[in-house]
Amino acid sequence: MTRPMLTQREAAAACGVSRSTIRRRREAGELPGSVEDPVRGWMIPVDALLAAGFRLNAPAPPDSDTSPAPEAGSGVVPGGGQDAAALRAELDRVRAEHALALAEAQFEQRLAAAEVGHLRAQLAERGERIADLQRAVAALTPAPARDVLAPGAEGMSVPEQGGSELARDESGGRRPWWGGRP
Repeated sequence: MTRPMLTQREAAAACGVSRSTIRRRREAGELPGSVEDPVRGWMIPVDALLAAGFRLNAPAPPDSDTSPAPEAGSGVVPGGGQDAAALRAELDRVRAEHALALAEAQFEQRLAAAEVGHLRAQLAERGERIADLQRAVAALTPAPARDVLAPGAEGMSVPEQGGSELARDESGGRRPWWGGRP
């Protein structure tokens, strides 16, 4: 049974890599069964290409890093082991960014909780201060006016307005309350 064989140029086009990549891999011994044909050049078995990690009919590699990434869920793994390492590095970078963002969010949450506690304490202090001020205002506000009893009402006499140390004698003059003469 004969295995299908491709030239270096055909293998490079079928795998989507350069001819120098195929040549380096062949010279490194990663493509066993390669034989040199005097007319066509080096012939590489398709089985050896697949065993080395190449994919047949793969798209050509991008010329620069500005090419779009493969669609998510397409099941396409970009070009073998080199891209897998790049994807792992990208995954590690994204995980680190996510862990950092999560830590920042948790810190901000703790900071906000502390600020809420501080504001509640200030609110309680200000509430106590307001209550103290309301008590002070109530103490300084004059009491409501009381009705003065008329003299002789219900057997009670109303003291005279004026000095309390003098009382009136029979002649209508004033005399000291202790009963002595003025």
